[in-house]
Amino acid sequence: MAEESATDAAAAARLARFGKLPERVRFHEMVEEKKAAPSGAEIMSYNPEASWNHFSCLALDLGL
Repeated sequence: MAEESATDAAAAARLARFGKLPERVRFHEMVEEKKAAPSGAEIMSYNPEASWNHFSCLALDLGL
């Protein structure tokens, strides 16, 4: 009997401290939709100053 009252007291203490679980987050509340870049315009743009970042050159790798 004393064990049950200790369990009930512990349960009451947990309930007072934590309360109840938060409400469940629905899937449609977690998803955000964004439009893609129109026809890949950002990908196809050419930047001559940064073009060396995208290609490997053996002569540059060897320091020639």
